[in-house]
Amino acid sequence: MKTAKTTLVLLLLLLLLCLTCNISQAQKMFSVHQDNVKPSMVMEYEKIAKEFNAASVEHNAQAEWFTAVSNDFKYFYISPIENFADLDKRPFADMAKAMGDKFGDIFNRFDKCYDSHGNYIVVHDEELSYMPDGAQEAQEGQNYRKWFFMYYPPENAKKVKEGMKAVKELFTSKGSKSYYRIYRNGFGSMENYYMVSISAKDEVDGATQAKANEEVLGPDRWETFNKVINYISRMEEYSGEMRPDLSYSPKKE
Repeated sequence: MKTAKTTLVLLLLLLLLCLTCNISQAQKMFSVHQDNVKPSMVMEYEKIAKEFNAASVEHNAQAEWFTAVSNDFKYFYISPIENFADLDKRPFADMAKAMGDKFGDIFNRFDKCYDSHGNYIVVHDEELSYMPDGAQEAQEGQNYRKWFFMYYPPENAKKVKEGMKAVKELFTSKGSKSYYRIYRNGFGSMENYYMVSISAKDEVDGATQAKANEEVLGPDRWETFNKVINYISRMEEYSGEMRPDLSYSPKKE
Protein backbone atom coordinates (compact mmCIF):
# COMPACT_ATOMS: atom_id res chain seq x y z
CA MET A 1 0.00 0.00 0.00
CA LYS A 2 2.84 2.37 0.88
CA THR A 3 4.53 1.66 -2.45
CA ALA A 4 1.27 2.33 -4.31
CA LYS A 5 0.81 5.67 -2.55
CA THR A 6 4.40 6.68 -3.32
CA THR A 7 3.95 5.76 -6.98
CA LEU A 8 0.72 7.77 -7.15
CA VAL A 9 2.40 10.85 -5.65
CA LEU A 10 5.29 10.57 -8.11
CA LEU A 11 2.89 10.26 -11.03
CA LEU A 12 0.96 13.33 -9.89
CA LEU A 13 4.17 15.33 -9.51
CA LEU A 14 5.30 14.22 -12.97
CA LEU A 15 1.93 15.23 -14.45
CA LEU A 16 2.16 18.68 -12.85
CA LEU A 17 5.72 19.07 -14.14
CA CYS A 18 4.64 18.15 -17.67
CA LEU A 19 1.75 20.62 -17.51
CA THR A 20 4.10 23.35 -16.34
CA CYS A 21 6.58 22.65 -19.14
CA ASN A 22 3.88 22.59 -21.81
CA ILE A 23 2.28 25.81 -20.61
CA SER A 24 5.61 27.61 -20.31
CA GLN A 25 6.05 27.19 -24.06
CA ALA A 26 2.91 29.26 -24.66
CA GLN A 27 2.86 33.02 -24.62
CA LYS A 28 0.53 33.78 -21.73
CA MET A 29 -1.24 31.98 -18.95
CA PHE A 30 -4.32 33.31 -17.15
CA SER A 31 -6.05 32.43 -13.91
CA VAL A 32 -9.82 32.74 -14.28
CA HIS A 33 -12.38 33.12 -11.53
CA GLN A 34 -15.89 32.40 -12.84
CA ASP A 35 -19.14 33.39 -11.10
CA ASN A 36 -22.33 31.80 -12.48
CA VAL A 37 -24.73 34.54 -11.44
CA LYS A 38 -28.44 33.96 -10.96
CA PRO A 39 -30.43 36.01 -13.52
CA SER A 40 -32.56 37.45 -10.71
CA MET A 41 -29.46 38.66 -8.86
CA VAL A 42 -27.56 40.33 -11.71
CA MET A 43 -28.33 43.89 -10.64
CA GLU A 44 -27.34 43.20 -7.03
CA TYR A 45 -24.21 41.39 -8.18
CA GLU A 46 -23.19 44.33 -10.37
CA LYS A 47 -23.66 46.70 -7.43
CA ILE A 48 -21.40 44.60 -5.20
CA ALA A 49 -18.80 44.12 -7.96
CA LYS A 50 -18.52 47.88 -8.45
CA GLU A 51 -18.25 48.34 -4.71
CA PHE A 52 -15.41 45.81 -4.59
CA ASN A 53 -13.62 47.54 -7.46
CA ALA A 54 -13.91 50.88 -5.68
CA ALA A 55 -12.46 49.34 -2.51
CA SER A 56 -9.60 47.82 -4.54
CA VAL A 57 -8.79 51.26 -5.95
CA GLU A 58 -8.99 52.87 -2.50
CA HIS A 59 -6.60 50.34 -0.97
CA ASN A 60 -4.48 49.89 -4.12
CA ALA A 61 -4.86 46.11 -4.05
CA GLN A 62 -1.85 44.40 -5.61
CA ALA A 63 -3.83 42.42 -8.15
CA GLU A 64 -4.87 42.77 -11.77
CA TRP A 65 -7.79 41.43 -13.73
CA PHE A 66 -9.83 41.89 -16.88
CA THR A 67 -13.55 41.26 -16.53
CA ALA A 68 -15.79 39.66 -19.13
CA VAL A 69 -19.51 38.86 -19.00
CA SER A 70 -21.30 36.32 -21.19
CA ASN A 71 -24.89 36.43 -22.39
CA ASP A 72 -25.85 33.69 -19.92
CA PHE A 73 -24.81 35.78 -16.89
CA LYS A 74 -21.39 34.30 -16.28
CA TYR A 75 -18.77 36.74 -14.98
CA PHE A 76 -15.10 36.04 -15.64
CA TYR A 77 -12.24 37.70 -13.76
CA ILE A 78 -9.11 37.04 -15.80
CA SER A 79 -5.70 37.61 -14.24
CA PRO A 80 -2.38 37.13 -16.06
CA ILE A 81 0.08 34.86 -14.22
CA GLU A 82 3.69 33.92 -14.88
CA ASN A 83 3.61 30.47 -13.31
CA PHE A 84 1.78 28.28 -10.80
CA ALA A 85 3.62 29.93 -7.92
CA ASP A 86 1.56 33.09 -8.56
CA LEU A 87 -1.50 31.18 -7.34
CA ASP A 88 -0.04 31.09 -3.84
CA LYS A 89 0.12 34.88 -3.57
CA ARG A 90 -2.36 36.77 -1.39
CA PRO A 91 -2.88 40.09 -3.19
CA PHE A 92 -5.80 41.13 -0.97
CA ALA A 93 -4.14 40.44 2.39
CA ASP A 94 -3.38 44.10 3.21
CA MET A 95 -6.73 45.22 1.86
CA ALA A 96 -8.60 42.66 4.00
CA LYS A 97 -6.68 43.73 7.09
CA ALA A 98 -7.45 47.40 6.48
CA MET A 99 -11.15 46.83 5.78
CA GLY A 100 -11.77 44.41 8.65
CA ASP A 101 -15.28 42.90 8.71
CA LYS A 102 -16.32 44.94 5.66
CA PHE A 103 -14.06 42.80 3.46
CA GLY A 104 -15.72 39.53 4.48
CA ASP A 105 -19.16 41.13 4.25
CA ILE A 106 -18.63 41.89 0.56
CA PHE A 107 -17.97 38.23 -0.22
CA ASN A 108 -20.87 37.05 1.94
CA ARG A 109 -23.12 39.24 -0.20
CA PHE A 110 -21.47 37.94 -3.37
CA ASP A 111 -22.27 34.35 -2.31
CA LYS A 112 -26.00 35.09 -2.36
CA CYS A 113 -25.82 36.03 -6.04
CA TYR A 114 -24.71 32.69 -7.51
CA ASP A 115 -25.18 28.96 -7.00
CA SER A 116 -21.70 28.03 -8.21
CA HIS A 117 -18.31 29.55 -8.92
CA GLY A 118 -14.74 28.36 -9.32
CA ASN A 119 -11.21 28.85 -10.60
CA TYR A 120 -9.17 27.42 -13.46
CA ILE A 121 -6.37 28.30 -15.85
CA VAL A 122 -6.52 29.08 -19.57
CA VAL A 123 -3.61 29.54 -21.94
CA HIS A 124 -3.38 31.99 -24.81
CA ASP A 125 -2.05 29.99 -27.75
CA GLU A 126 -0.26 32.55 -29.89
CA GLU A 127 0.84 29.94 -32.42
CA LEU A 128 -2.78 29.21 -33.39
CA SER A 129 -4.16 32.75 -33.01
CA TYR A 130 -4.64 34.89 -36.10
CA MET A 131 -3.55 38.39 -35.07
CA PRO A 132 -1.38 39.83 -37.88
CA ASP A 133 -1.16 43.22 -36.17
CA GLY A 134 -0.21 41.72 -32.83
CA ALA A 135 -3.22 43.23 -31.03
CA GLN A 136 -3.42 42.75 -27.28
CA GLU A 137 -6.16 41.01 -25.27
CA ALA A 138 -7.98 44.31 -24.67
CA GLN A 139 -8.67 46.45 -27.74
CA GLU A 140 -10.06 49.92 -27.18
CA GLY A 141 -13.52 50.36 -28.64
CA GLN A 142 -13.92 46.62 -29.35
CA ASN A 143 -15.43 45.21 -26.20
CA TYR A 144 -18.04 42.98 -27.84
CA ARG A 145 -17.03 39.31 -28.01
CA LYS A 146 -18.02 36.11 -29.76
CA TRP A 147 -16.65 32.97 -28.10
CA PHE A 148 -16.64 29.56 -29.76
CA PHE A 149 -15.72 26.59 -27.56
CA MET A 150 -14.63 23.46 -29.42
CA TYR A 151 -14.37 20.39 -27.19
CA TYR A 152 -12.48 17.30 -28.30
CA PRO A 153 -11.54 13.89 -26.90
CA PRO A 154 -7.88 13.32 -25.96
CA GLU A 155 -7.37 10.87 -28.81
CA ASN A 156 -8.11 13.66 -31.34
CA ALA A 157 -5.79 16.29 -29.84
CA LYS A 158 -3.21 16.08 -32.62
CA LYS A 159 -5.81 16.16 -35.41
CA VAL A 160 -7.63 19.15 -33.93
CA LYS A 161 -4.40 21.12 -33.55
CA GLU A 162 -3.43 20.34 -37.14
CA GLY A 163 -6.88 21.53 -38.22
CA MET A 164 -6.50 24.76 -36.24
CA LYS A 165 -3.18 25.40 -37.98
CA ALA A 166 -4.84 24.80 -41.36
CA VAL A 167 -7.55 27.35 -40.54
CA LYS A 168 -4.95 29.95 -39.61
CA GLU A 169 -3.07 29.26 -42.85
CA LEU A 170 -6.31 29.78 -44.80
CA PHE A 171 -7.00 33.13 -43.09
CA THR A 172 -3.39 34.19 -43.71
CA SER A 173 -3.35 33.21 -47.37
CA LYS A 174 -6.62 35.05 -48.02
CA GLY A 175 -5.52 38.16 -46.10
CA SER A 176 -8.59 37.97 -43.86
CA LYS A 177 -9.38 41.05 -41.76
CA SER A 178 -11.37 38.97 -39.28
CA TYR A 179 -8.86 38.42 -36.48
CA TYR A 180 -9.18 35.93 -33.65
CA ARG A 181 -7.36 34.71 -30.56
CA ILE A 182 -7.12 31.10 -29.49
CA TYR A 183 -7.18 29.98 -25.87
CA ARG A 184 -6.93 26.41 -24.65
CA ASN A 185 -7.79 24.67 -21.44
CA GLY A 186 -5.21 24.59 -18.69
CA PHE A 187 -4.93 23.21 -15.17
CA GLY A 188 -8.30 22.78 -13.45
CA SER A 189 -10.36 21.94 -16.57
CA MET A 190 -11.94 18.50 -16.90
CA GLU A 191 -12.33 18.69 -20.69
CA ASN A 192 -10.03 19.53 -23.57
CA TYR A 193 -11.08 22.51 -25.65
CA TYR A 194 -9.97 25.39 -27.82
CA MET A 195 -11.79 28.68 -27.43
CA VAL A 196 -11.91 31.14 -30.33
CA SER A 197 -12.37 34.74 -29.23
CA ILE A 198 -13.45 37.34 -31.82
CA SER A 199 -13.66 41.06 -31.02
CA ALA A 200 -16.01 43.67 -32.49
CA LYS A 201 -17.49 47.06 -31.64
CA ASP A 202 -20.95 45.58 -31.09
CA GLU A 203 -23.22 42.76 -32.26
CA VAL A 204 -23.99 44.44 -35.60
CA ASP A 205 -20.30 45.08 -36.30
CA GLY A 206 -19.51 41.47 -35.43
CA ALA A 207 -22.16 40.12 -37.81
CA THR A 208 -20.96 42.46 -40.58
CA GLN A 209 -17.38 41.29 -40.14
CA ALA A 210 -18.42 37.64 -40.21
CA LYS A 211 -20.41 38.09 -43.44
CA ALA A 212 -17.55 39.92 -45.14
CA ASN A 213 -15.13 37.23 -44.04
CA GLU A 214 -17.23 34.52 -45.68
CA GLU A 215 -16.71 36.23 -49.03
CA VAL A 216 -12.98 36.66 -48.40
CA LEU A 217 -12.45 32.99 -47.53
CA GLY A 218 -14.64 31.77 -50.35
CA PRO A 219 -16.96 28.76 -50.74
CA ASP A 220 -14.17 26.24 -50.22
CA ARG A 221 -13.62 27.38 -46.63
CA TRP A 222 -15.65 24.46 -45.27
CA GLU A 223 -13.12 22.01 -46.63
CA THR A 224 -10.60 23.56 -44.24
CA PHE A 225 -13.05 24.07 -41.37
CA ASN A 226 -13.95 20.38 -41.50
CA LYS A 227 -10.37 19.54 -40.56
CA VAL A 228 -11.38 20.77 -37.12
CA ILE A 229 -15.11 20.02 -37.04
CA ASN A 230 -14.67 16.35 -37.96
CA TYR A 231 -12.61 15.73 -34.82
CA ILE A 232 -14.45 17.68 -32.11
CA SER A 233 -17.17 16.25 -29.89
CA ARG A 234 -19.25 19.42 -29.62
CA MET A 235 -19.20 23.18 -30.08
CA GLU A 236 -20.70 25.91 -27.92
CA GLU A 237 -21.20 29.54 -28.97
CA TYR A 238 -21.57 32.50 -26.61
CA SER A 239 -21.65 36.25 -26.97
CA GLY A 240 -20.55 38.70 -24.34
CA GLU A 241 -18.51 41.77 -23.65
CA MET A 242 -15.42 42.95 -21.86
CA ARG A 243 -16.20 45.17 -18.89
CA PRO A 244 -13.53 47.84 -18.33
CA ASP A 245 -15.66 49.26 -15.51
CA LEU A 246 -15.28 46.00 -13.57
CA SER A 247 -11.62 45.46 -14.49
CA TYR A 248 -8.76 46.56 -12.28
CA SER A 249 -5.01 47.17 -12.13
CA PRO A 250 -3.04 48.74 -9.27
CA LYS A 251 -1.44 52.15 -9.41
CA LYS A 252 2.04 52.15 -10.87
CA GLU A 253 4.64 53.45 -8.47
